[in-house]
Amino acid sequence: MELRSVLEKHGFQFKKQFGQNFISDQNLLASIVAASGIDENTTVVEIGCGAGTLTRALAEKAKQVYAFDVDTALQPVLAETLAGLENVEVIFRDFSKVNLLEFEREIGDYTVVANLPYYITTPLVVKLLEESERVQGISVMVQEEVAERFAAQENTPEYGAITAAIALKGRAKIVKRVSRNLFYPRPNVDSAVVKIEFERGRLGEKSEKAYRQTVKCAFLNRRKTLENNLVNYFSLTREQAKTVLREAGIDEKARGETLSPERFARLSDVLLPLIKLD
Repeated sequence: MELRSVLEKHGFQFKKQFGQNFISDQNLLASIVAASGIDENTTVVEIGCGAGTLTRALAEKAKQVYAFDVDTALQPVLAETLAGLENVEVIFRDFSKVNLLEFEREIGDYTVVANLPYYITTPLVVKLLEESERVQGISVMVQEEVAERFAAQENTPEYGAITAAIALKGRAKIVKRVSRNLFYPRPNVDSAVVKIEFERGRLGEKSEKAYRQTVKCAFLNRRKTLENNLVNYFSLTREQAKTVLREAGIDEKARGETLSPERFARLSDVLLPLIKLD
């Protein structure tokens, strides 16, 4: 089917506030599905299904697809583009407000595959990282610069709090770069597909909360040293901060972007007896 003609047929109007940029290129859709590694035993959650082109490609491979979108004006479009598929359930809800634990009790283990709306990319990934107990993997199309941050290595400008947060639960890699010319309407930036393979407990940290707080502290002010951020964020004395860093094997003048996820885990373990967790 020709995507533009379907949208025009139903009088669909793009809404800038929803970050709607749809994919119609069949080769791109097939490559996203292939990169995700889903098969006939996989339950898929898609966030921001748009006109349903990726949804259909996923449904042809997956056991079941739960497709979320906030724009109810897409109902007649999706009725046409998803016609004949019995393993798709379209849910017109804001996924960011879904109680994940309740939802996961209903659907079990699942994989997220999505062309994420740009304006909510990072909050949605953080929600899945912090709240989900059953997600097995995430393969998402995001802005290229966001993809670079997700998959960055320490000691690079792109490395930040979201990088370390992802590393707590798994490993992220860029599997495909995508030209802006493959979207309709055409966005102002290029994109990339990032795959996060979950490996819970890989860092061996004593407390996930302590790890997340330590990462937040480290990137509180990128220009300041870890020592200064520890003093300011956790209200440690200068001597306590120096002792913590020494016990963790970290240079007193180090900054957050120099620490690997493994070193963040070690630092959070040393900090644990000294800090209050929310």
